[in-house]
Amino acid sequence: MAIRVVVWGENIHDRENEVVRNLYPNGMHGTIAEALNHEADIEASTATLEQPEHGLTADRLAQTDVLTWWGHKNHGGVDDAVVERVAQRVWEGMGLLVLHSGHFSKIFKKLMGTPCSLTWREAGEKERVWAINRSHPIARGLDPFFVVPQSEMYGEPFAVPEPMETVFISWYDGGEVFRSGLTYQRGAGRIFYFAPGHEVYPIYTDPNIQTVLRNAVRWAFNPAKPLTGITDAPNRPVAEALEPIAERGPSLHVPGEAGFK
Repeated sequence: MAIRVVVWGENIHDRENEVVRNLYPNGMHGTIAEALNHEADIEASTATLEQPEHGLTADRLAQTDVLTWWGHKNHGGVDDAVVERVAQRVWEGMGLLVLHSGHFSKIFKKLMGTPCSLTWREAGEKERVWAINRSHPIARGLDPFFVVPQSEMYGEPFAVPEPMETVFISWYDGGEVFRSGLTYQRGAGRIFYFAPGHEVYPIYTDPNIQTVLRNAVRWAFNPAKPLTGITDAPNRPVAEALEPIAERGPSLHVPGEAGFK
């Protein structure tokens, strides 16, 4: 069975900016989905901000194995209820790929619990992406480094938690470096942040970038049964121990009493 991917795009620059429209006639989300659909084991569709519920209804998310997220101009326009819905699915086991300026999205900030801020410069400079974790599945099939001819500089400090793994580090013409490929896990869901992807350059048509995205989808996919309800279930008292115990001391909790959890 194919990995079911939804490629989410803000779809504002894609429609309003002539440069972006010319580079991505079907939107960046369309280009990413097309690249993913080249693989027999991946089945990708798209969703965008302007659609009802941003194209991310509860039913659709329930049928999604991996979600990719690109946003920039209107992070604040994403409905909080949809953010909560996506976060719950990640906790249950849905994979999440956060791309480029998606670092400042509501969903990434929520799952990281930090500002997710960074430094940046839009000068079209060269980006050399180093695969510093060569044995990682996301780096499979890549050379030790590849070059993005024109990119937006993202620089440190990057205000995110310490990742599980740093897969890529980028160097730019101006001298800055950036942790450009990071992995996390929240609940049963795997998360990958990948920095290259500025909209006015044809970055998502680059074969190396597409290889990273395909590898990341496969890495983020969790085939296990979803852990449904883990984010909204109340704390559960366990009255019966598995082994014999002797109760010691008083207890504040009264079974059934309101206010205790």
